[in-house]
Amino acid sequence: MRIPIKIDGEKCLNLHVQHFCCWDGPNMYLAADRADVHVFFEGVQDPLLRYEYLRHSKNPPGAHLQVHAHRDEMAYLLRLSEKKKGRPAAMMRKGKLPRLSEMHLPVGGHRLRPALEDVLLLLVREFAIDVEDGSEAVVDRHLRKWRILQLKSAVRDAHESAAETLREMGYTVESPQGMEPQRVDSRLYWP
Repeated sequence: MRIPIKIDGEKCLNLHVQHFCCWDGPNMYLAADRADVHVFFEGVQDPLLRYEYLRHSKNPPGAHLQVHAHRDEMAYLLRLSEKKKGRPAAMMRKGKLPRLSEMHLPVGGHRLRPALEDVLLLLVREFAIDVEDGSEAVVDRHLRKWRILQLKSAVRDAHESAAETLREMGYTVESPQGMEPQRVDSRLYWP
């Protein structure tokens, strides 16, 4: 179900938000398996923007943005890449023209991806959508919680680097016995 969004009292946009959750690797924390935040212009089926997250994806990037728009220069670049080995070339071999909306623009990777609140801030700042009094504080509070949650996930992926940074700041940090070294293949390093 899409959430209607108004500008000056007129319904202009719709927001579609969908999250699918699972347990993380050690079965300790709830994790996002897939998350979609799509912005639609009222009455149009194709979204304007798609912020998407796919837990097990490296290609396309797990966290990415897709913009449904047209720009001649981008179309030209996509056509140039047809001659190479990129995704547009593979699409052309299938008889399909490359489109800007099919480009997956990375947005911070698995651990530093945007939150729903980031999308809401975009809509408020760029399109001046109608909001309730006090909504800025609510969005700010939830965005802070999201960023801390993501930071904690990143620290679990890069605990040695986190400990090193804390030591540089003057903290005393001891590595526990039997701690596995940080993995170079953790989601922190995925696109």
